[in-house]
Amino acid sequence: MSPCVPTACRDLSRRLALIVLAAGLAACGSPNGGATPKAGAAAGSAANDGVGILLNLAGEALKDHRLIAPAGANAVEFYLSVLELDPANATAHQNLARVMPQATEEVEQAINRRDLDEAARELRLLHEVDNNNFTVQLLAGKLDAQRAIVVREDEARAAAIRAKAAAAAEAPATR
Repeated sequence: MSPCVPTACRDLSRRLALIVLAAGLAACGSPNGGATPKAGAAAGSAANDGVGILLNLAGEALKDHRLIAPAGANAVEFYLSVLELDPANATAHQNLARVMPQATEEVEQAINRRDLDEAARELRLLHEVDNNNFTVQLLAGKLDAQRAIVVREDEARAAAIRAKAAAAAEAPATR
């Protein structure tokens, strides 16, 4: 069971990527103050510039081994942002398919080290990349199982603390 997270918080990393994109576009400003003779061409050009910026950010993230973490500054999120701007972008589709095996390994490692909230975040990203990926579905089951184990361990610790407290409370009464 994953915690209830408001929609605004779930989309925060994607918004961060789009803010970076907007800042990049502003830095690329046109020499004539943004006024162009063809407004339609300018809008298309801005979208293409944004895709290019996001692809460059994704490439840098890959070079820095930021495949799926940290949140808001990783290759998978940048490629997903590219696909929001250009759903048919072949580069983003190819690179997402190429990094999927490594990304699933990173999610599994997060689950194994019991960083369950991070694993859930990463798994949501991979779910966006490929909803029907068998490995992603298996990892979702593994995450649920790991959460259940953590809950049982926490309940066992709580029961031990209660038993110890009860024994301590009875000890003075029997003396």
